[in-house]
Amino acid sequence: MNRTTRTTHVGRTTRAAVAALAACGLALGLGACSDEAVEAVDKVTDETYEVTYEVTGTSAGEIQFHGGGGKALEPEIESVTSPVLPWEKTVTLRGIMPPAVMPVPPDEGAADLACTITHKGEVIAEAKGEELLTSGGCVAVSPVTG
Repeated sequence: MNRTTRTTHVGRTTRAAVAALAACGLALGLGACSDEAVEAVDKVTDETYEVTYEVTGTSAGEIQFHGGGGKALEPEIESVTSPVLPWEKTVTLRGIMPPAVMPVPPDEGAADLACTITHKGEVIAEAKGEELLTSGGCVAVSPVTG
């Protein structure tokens, strides 16, 4: 029984790490930019926009999401532990900061978990079941065009 518990805990930890890395992939992919370039992007892209994150299913061990903190190319990740589902949160993001929400299943399966990101009534990203695990949740490109 302890072995199963350890395996599940390691699996959960691994999934959480993979989800966080996948959601940050866009920001990390742009990480080759210098600090000056990141600051310039933040100054030029001060336009804000709202998105609504939604997670549905039976249960989630944790939900991680970009909540608007940090820099446009280096968003801070906020998290909610043991959330009650369905879970919904509207956040204000800035400039080219990518909207992202990553539900982490409490155990090995994610068959009934789903996430969506909505902007101005339009779904701009969604994932469910195993796709949610392989894609790292829901990640979208910022709708700011300027």
